Amino acid sequence: MRRLESDSVKPAGDAPVPRAPAAAEPHPGEEVTQAAFRRDRLLAALTLIAGAGFVLAVPFALRAGAEFFLPVTAALVIAIALVPMLEWLERRGLPSALAAFTCVISFLAVANIAVASILLPASDWVRLLPERVGRIRESLAPVFRAYTQLQHFIDNMFRQFSTAHPHGTRTVQVETPNSLLGIIATSAPLAAVQMFFGVLVIFFFLAGWTRMRKRTITDRTSFAGAMTTARAIQQMVDATSTYLGTITLVNISLGALVAVSLWLLGMPTPLMWGGIVTLFNYIPYLGPIASALLLALGGLMTFNEPGYAMLPALCFIGFHLVEANVITPSFVGKRLTINPLLILVSLSFWAWVWGTTGALLAVPLLIIIRTILDAAGRPDVAGFLFEDGTLTGQHPDEKDEEARA
Repeated sequence: MRRLESDSVKPAGDAPVPRAPAAAEPHPGEEVTQAAFRRDRLLAALTLIAGAGFVLAVPFALRAGAEFFLPVTAALVIAIALVPMLEWLERRGLPSALAAFTCVISFLAVANIAVASILLPASDWVRLLPERVGRIRESLAPVFRAYTQLQHFIDNMFRQFSTAHPHGTRTVQVETPNSLLGIIATSAPLAAVQMFFGVLVIFFFLAGWTRMRKRTITDRTSFAGAMTTARAIQQMVDATSTYLGTITLVNISLGALVAVSLWLLGMPTPLMWGGIVTLFNYIPYLGPIASALLLALGGLMTFNEPGYAMLPALCFIGFHLVEANVITPSFVGKRLTINPLLILVSLSFWAWVWGTTGALLAVPLLIIIRTILDAAGRPDVAGFLFEDGTLTGQHPDEKDEEARA
């Protein structure tokens, strides 16, 4: 009976008992692909971490070593802007050293004339400032009166709602600042050494520019690499020189218009004010604000009536609005388009690192860095985080070739 029951449990026939399907073994090619992906992602992560650390460390290094990096960077930017003049002189048969010397002398002559036209009259204005404080106070008396009334109103409201009163007085001791003569005596030698060092950097850079460019191109191991290098160098020079040349012409024209209008208004030293406007207009956004404030101060020091004293600043603001919204976009925007957000970030960064000189160099340095990154390829941080897991992105030329195909 038991045997019959056991026999009845067995399946009919000799069919084997079905087993669970075994797991599919990975293909060797898939293992190699996954290992390569993990290796690429690890290398990209290490590169990203090292690059982030480098980016965070560079600003502090540049700020700490400003005595060296600032004159070198300013000299390189000026030298790159003078390259078209150097090449024009070399095409006329001048040797490289003589052409570089001519460029340096021309730049120094123009710079000295501009500085002399600004600093010499500005010293007289600074000397007259203590004497004209009374006139400025009389011109701004209505404004001060309104501010005083507002301050009294705020103080009365504060007394009514305040519950605690201080029982003691705090003594604040203000240290007397160093004398101007002492500041000049301590800073002038260092400034002279930095200027001389910068002039030497400009000269030697220009003197060896043609030879250095040829060597950089001929040292490439492939024709495509040589062409890419030559294209990147030419684009950097063209973009920097075009921007600086165009913006210089625009700023000089704006300064000339302001000088003529101030001369018609009877403002003393109109050439100095035109030079200040020309120089400050190299600094985006902040430079025009500083020019308007200085013109308002100069108008208050010169004219008695507040309305008439504001005319120099109002004339500049009108000219600047036309220049910033019509003239500059028409000439610079066709050749070079820069994101305003990048300009603000670059301006704040270089102003924090190197002060006013850094603000003057902010836009040229942004153009140079952007041109180099466009030629060399930008790291694909978004692709590393959200897509392929690598930092290598597709070059724009490759995208164009795929689009044509």
